[in-house]
Amino acid sequence: MTQPALFTPFTVRNLTIRNRVWVPPMCMYSALGKDGIPTSFHTAHYGAMALGGAGLIIVEATAVNPEGRISFHDLGIWNDEQVAAFKPITAFMSAQGVAPGIQLAHAGRKASTYPGWGYDGIDGTVPVEEGGWQTLGPSANAFTGYAQAHAMSEEQIGQVVADFAASARRAVEAGFKVLEIHAAHGYLIHEFLSPLTNERSDDFGGPLKNRARLLLDIVRAVRAEIGEEPVLFVRFSATDWVEGGWNEEETSIVTDWVKDLGVDAVDISTGGLIAEAKISTGPGYQVPMAHYVKEHAHLPVAAVGMITTAQQANEIVESGRADAVLIGKETLRDPHFALRAATELGAEIDYGIPQYQWAPFPRS
Repeated sequence: MTQPALFTPFTVRNLTIRNRVWVPPMCMYSALGKDGIPTSFHTAHYGAMALGGAGLIIVEATAVNPEGRISFHDLGIWNDEQVAAFKPITAFMSAQGVAPGIQLAHAGRKASTYPGWGYDGIDGTVPVEEGGWQTLGPSANAFTGYAQAHAMSEEQIGQVVADFAASARRAVEAGFKVLEIHAAHGYLIHEFLSPLTNERSDDFGGPLKNRARLLLDIVRAVRAEIGEEPVLFVRFSATDWVEGGWNEEETSIVTDWVKDLGVDAVDISTGGLIAEAKISTGPGYQVPMAHYVKEHAHLPVAAVGMITTAQQANEIVESGRADAVLIGKETLRDPHFALRAATELGAEIDYGIPQYQWAPFPRS
């Protein structure tokens, strides 16, 4: 019997990921000490997913400095105490055969917001007197309903580049095998990439090469800091869903630029930059953008967004539209999605949860 495409291994650098069912970064807003340190919730949350058969789990957006957090309840990896707290999580993932990944992020003008739960649905920027901070961006503008960002100086840009590199080093020390640079969803790097938010007239604004300069500087610095072995991804929003904004063509061009600097794969999402964008959602709605980048650039591509069944996920990989799929909300609903999918597709796998062997998934 031919193995379903979804359950074939994916090898990059010296890392072989056992299948192509991956878990994307999803913010939990649960560093309740406001110190960026993972808690018992994170241990249980990522532990449950690690038991579920996925090949790669990418830990949620983790800030490279305190001002880069989306909210004061976000994870961080700017100090050694945070590194120490991540180590048991990555060790457990690795023990289950999962490749541990982490998304390194700076929220830019969308930082200092209220957490995604526990605040009665309040949105917007947290005032300084309530524990918020001045947000930063390429230009002095604001995401709708948020405070205006401070336009970054070149010195501040250089510091962010250094912070990404230092956090990457700490991530490797913490046991992560895959590092993902977050250049999507309207956060800092995306804000520099898009002409809708980048109004600069210096070396970081204007032509595409200038708008991409921050990302390129970060990739260059990160790869220099971590060496050749760790795997490096970039997550892009392939379109702003707004005319005149960042698009699939520019994403493909920059994908090849980051490839030349040592990036191994890209994770293709969309949107997040402009609140008023009209996004047409539906099953697999972002897969066409991933396919476009796969056809026009020269790196492996992962697709994400409303991929909810084993058959749908396998078809995306089997058809060549993407090299892997990231299963988000469906994994929250069922942390054992990958094991269930293997049963449904008739895949032959040599991993599972021996302690749960008395409760196999029924074959259809």
